[in-house]
Amino acid sequence: MKYMLMMNTPGSGPYQIANWPKQDLQAHIGFMTKFAKKLSAAGELVGAEGLAGPDQAKLVRAGKTGEPITDGVFPETKEFLAGYWIVDVETPERAYAIAAEASAAPGPGGKPLNMNIEVRQVMAGPPKDWA
Repeated sequence: MKYMLMMNTPGSGPYQIANWPKQDLQAHIGFMTKFAKKLSAAGELVGAEGLAGPDQAKLVRAGKTGEPITDGVFPETKEFLAGYWIVDVETPERAYAIAAEASAAPGPGGKPLNMNIEVRQVMAGPPKDWA
């Protein structure tokens, strides 16, 4: 089963991580790199990406003739999606364990961030009774 693990971080402007001391930023990135390699070696990682902050985001919708209409940026959001992993695991419990490990990524001073990681199953298609 595939799951998307979404790492949300408090909003209020650009990434707070940008203001961390260099050694803390390096430790955090080092953790994330090792974490991705570990999941990849276990055959569980489908993909993972970090995302630009909400200060660079746009909402897009189709106009009357299908042209893109954009709105934003929205730097004052309460929280935003900072990055995600897609994993392919045998059980939901394994996805939860991976999320807990990601949650403990080091923050300032090396202290675990213990941030919320939202876990949702990636659907392979519509439910069979919808076809």
